[in-house]
Amino acid sequence: MSRIDARFAELKTASRKALIPFITAGNPSLAATVPVMHALVAAGADVIELGVPFSDPMADGPTIQRSSERALARGVGTTQVFGMVAAFRVTDATTPIVLMGYLNPVVMRGVERYARDANAAGVDGVLLVDLPPEEATETRAIFNAHGLALIALAAPTTSEPRLARLAREAQGYLYYVSFAGVTGANSIDTGSVLERVASLRTQAVAPVVVGFGVRDAATAGTLAPCADGVVVGSALVEVISGASDADDAARCATAFLAPLRAALDAA
Repeated sequence: MSRIDARFAELKTASRKALIPFITAGNPSLAATVPVMHALVAAGADVIELGVPFSDPMADGPTIQRSSERALARGVGTTQVFGMVAAFRVTDATTPIVLMGYLNPVVMRGVERYARDANAAGVDGVLLVDLPPEEATETRAIFNAHGLALIALAAPTTSEPRLARLAREAQGYLYYVSFAGVTGANSIDTGSVLERVASLRTQAVAPVVVGFGVRDAATAGTLAPCADGVVVGSALVEVISGASDADDAARCATAFLAPLRAALDAA
């Protein structure tokens, strides 16, 4: 059983919801990334999504775009991201790590080599926001051969036939985007999300989590009853981006995430 599947099985047994924070690798600094990852786990993270910096992050809003630009300026690329995961694995062998990014860096490295290197570093899954399911068969097969789950995205605009396919082929977890737009929205239509995700969970062969627009404990607590977990990204990235050093970034991450963990557990 993969680390992702094992973690969600544990959560289901305990009747708890998954808390999945997203951070951009290399932001606010190279030195801060691994300490922040450990701080997030200590604050209650169940899975960590680690963003791979990319020059054209079309699905991301200004906050994550800027964090990606800063990381790229520091020379952070795929090799450095794999190194961060490997460093994290020295003292944490159980927390699932999912890389979130775009297809271009995978193709440039070569899908086979990328999958092999990701597995060797300790990556558990990869989410490629610009890889449509109709074109994912070969990539999924290569990833699976190296023990990587190909995480899929669904959205309010996803057609019913495609939604059924995503639900049927879901690996690790199915990421439901709460609104049609880029990351970092200030508000979402929670009623619509609750209804759509509840329906999706009856179809999906993997847990369903909600992301985009989850900014605080109140939002997390509201969405918790309908989903298997929530993803928080832009708000967390914004909080840690202003940290003065690695220790400060870890403290900021802990202070931000702990209330969300409490809200999910209360819900």
